[in-house]
Amino acid sequence: MISLTSNPIDIASAYKYLQADGAGAIDLFLGVVRDNTQARPVDRLEYEAYDRMALSEMKKIADEACRRWNILKFVVIHRTGLLRIGEMAVLIGVSTPHRADAFDATRYIIDTIKQTVPIWKKEVFTDGEIRVNATP
Repeated sequence: MISLTSNPIDIASAYKYLQADGAGAIDLFLGVVRDNTQARPVDRLEYEAYDRMALSEMKKIADEACRRWNILKFVVIHRTGLLRIGEMAVLIGVSTPHRADAFDATRYIIDTIKQTVPIWKKEVFTDGEIRVNATP
């Protein structure tokens, strides 16, 4: 399951989807909006994506993870739009027979997404300054 959404991410649904009889491990990574960047107070984040290309790239990343590790199921969900402090921006989840594969695959997926997927993050600081960060 791979998606971009402007709606809040439903952790319970993602967890339910990841359950599998052969799974001895389910690993979830939740990326949330924090209240600061490099000690500067943040008001909010705004995410934009080139949807079709972002979804395609996330699929390639998940497929590569499945090739490297014994993944039974995976979930990759990234929010777009305006997010407030504490809101979830991304959820990465995998189910595998063993925990080491789950940890390694989850880390690979989130790290590679941050490096290659066309998703732009606009940080809006409390003093009004705006900083745009492009992923790729």
